[in-house]
Amino acid sequence: MTLVAAAGFYLFRYGLDRPVAATYALFTVVALGGLSRIPGTARQRAALVSRLLPVCWALVVVGTYLSVRTWSAVLGMLVTGFALAFAAVGGPRAAGAAPGLQLLYILPSFPPYDPGSLGERLIGTTTGLALFVAAEALIFPEPPPPPYRERAARAARTAGHCAALLAAPPHALAETDIRAAQEAGQALRPLTVPEAERPAGPGARERALAHTGLATRTLLSRLAQLPTVPGEDPGPDVTAVLHAVARLATATESCLRAGTSPVAAHEALVTARAHLSASSAGPAPSWPRGSASSDGTEPGPGSVSSDGAAAGSGFPPAVLRRHAAVLEIADAALAMSTAGDLAVEGRHASVEVPPGRFWYATTWAPILWWHRVRGHAGRRSVFFQNAVRIALALTAARLVAGVDTLPHGFWAMLATLTLIRTTMGETWRTIRLALAGTLAGALVTAGILTLVGSHTAVYAVVLPVWMLSAFTVGPVRGVGWAQGLFTVLVALVFAQLAPPTWRLAEIRMLDVLVGSAIGAVFGLLAWPRGAHDELRHAAAGLLRRAAEVVVATSASVAGGGAGAAAPSGVPGHRSLQRAVVLAESAYAQYQSEPTLFGSTGRGVALSGVDWQATLIAGHHTLWGSQRLLEPPLSGLGPAAAESVGGLGERTAGRMLLVSAALDPGDGTPAAPLRLTGAALAEFGTEPPDAPRLYYATVSWLDSLLTDLSRIVHGGPPPEAEPGRTHG
Repeated sequence: MTLVAAAGFYLFRYGLDRPVAATYALFTVVALGGLSRIPGTARQRAALVSRLLPVCWALVVVGTYLSVRTWSAVLGMLVTGFALAFAAVGGPRAAGAAPGLQLLYILPSFPPYDPGSLGERLIGTTTGLALFVAAEALIFPEPPPPPYRERAARAARTAGHCAALLAAPPHALAETDIRAAQEAGQALRPLTVPEAERPAGPGARERALAHTGLATRTLLSRLAQLPTVPGEDPGPDVTAVLHAVARLATATESCLRAGTSPVAAHEALVTARAHLSASSAGPAPSWPRGSASSDGTEPGPGSVSSDGAAAGSGFPPAVLRRHAAVLEIADAALAMSTAGDLAVEGRHASVEVPPGRFWYATTWAPILWWHRVRGHAGRRSVFFQNAVRIALALTAARLVAGVDTLPHGFWAMLATLTLIRTTMGETWRTIRLALAGTLAGALVTAGILTLVGSHTAVYAVVLPVWMLSAFTVGPVRGVGWAQGLFTVLVALVFAQLAPPTWRLAEIRMLDVLVGSAIGAVFGLLAWPRGAHDELRHAAAGLLRRAAEVVVATSASVAGGGAGAAAPSGVPGHRSLQRAVVLAESAYAQYQSEPTLFGSTGRGVALSGVDWQATLIAGHHTLWGSQRLLEPPLSGLGPAAAESVGGLGERTAGRMLLVSAALDPGDGTPAAPLRLTGAALAEFGTEPPDAPRLYYATVSWLDSLLTDLSRIVHGGPPPEAEPGRTHG
């Protein structure tokens, strides 16, 4: 930054005698290299900045022409400020570039109104950007981290290895294999992935890549938790499915790395899964005449034989539970391969894409962007809240600077832009440090300007050294040091553009004070707790939507498809999908905010909540419902239907209890939340004649109860109920 900023400034100021171009060349580098926080390596940043050149031109042009009147500049600031801040919905790179782009509109929006200098402004902006891109790409190159596709490929290879071990004697995973599966899944968590590599954009390929990571994590988790008895043969159908899963995982790895199609392995797993599903639901073997049950009577319809096999199913309950778990493994592997093929090939994927879960596969990019924007265009989105907060603050700063003819009002807006935070507590802390640093910088500036006077050569010699200090020490030591060093830096710059006086330090202090006050006011008025309160509301809303889906799905399964069975495009699933998106965005911002409020506020203390377990519960609800409602739905017996319906209602009730604990209403009575122990003891007796669909549904609901137990307590899952295993 020092090399590029100094080169551009000196080229135009002293080489070509173009002070306007010199100013824009310098501040373009400051905007894109210092104010922007674009994630990724230097070359990744260079690639993004080069694509932003037309946007930079547009901002300089619009800012130049709207500066003709204060009202037009203020209106332009409102629209531009909101649009650039709201662009964060496009992912971390767009969010990181937004502050620097704001500065490129702010700089030309101040008087003098001089359209005749637009050419110089654009030349300076272009030169500064080009020099910055070249320096990022060529100076101090950084080794790139492994891309997300490579991480997903490694995880798929681990999943294939685990599936192959489960398919061959002794049909069990060693502790080292289980740890490897856990580590591979951990490597796909967003918190462990560099921001630049996270698939967070709205495009189909990025959505598919995120879907690939989620499906692969699910597959690894289910493989590690598959109930097995070492040395016991699980049966040819189960073995065939696990072998097919291993081959498909290997094919997905090749697809992600080399672009080869996984369609053959995908179709093989579909066939093996169908065979296992048919065998699980097949007729029971005929009872030998004269055999008796454990109480000495002949077994009748729906009774249980002495070896534990349910009449009408042909398999003991333990076997049916294992079949249900293996079918879930197959479903996760099929989702992984489909999403992986979409991530590589996009709309030209060779794997047949099922409707519903992969709704984005055939949707055009502008429509996907519209979906993303519409999903966050509301006051419950933290992206919308941040955009409104910064747009109103910058608009007010521009209005004050224009109406009061504030000297160097650009500095006041720059202070507002750099000091406002997403929470009032952090904003106030930042302002206190910034004012202290600015005061120290102003005192140093006044001394330098008084001693040096109009000797421009001294400022020209000192500027690069001070730049290096400011760009190095400021980001490391914090906002106070950054503001103090930058105060002296801008004084050294403007002393070479106009005759300097010590009053320049006074003006700088006044502008920062005004900008800080405006930032504090809007930090207080516009969602002062940031994502802290919003995360409560979003998580509680997610659990309420999930409870609705659980009740509808359980009723549909119990009724054999006559009830609420529908594809994932029904309103219940769509509302849950949107709730998951809003909760994920609130959680992402919450992680970047300091915990300033402790356990104050409504509901349980935020520090005692496992928010990621809430998100996982939402995903498990959505995916499980979609899987269970796939036609055709076979009917359950009366006892099994009653059990599933009651279990679904109890699970939904627990979701509503947790929802009320996270975000209680004004009339909600305070009561301790107890989610440990045998939550479903009355449903502990397995109904006779229960088919595979019953065990698949129970496994899904049990896994949701496990998620709920982790949300508030953050500890291990409760004890498994008699005759049941947690998913």
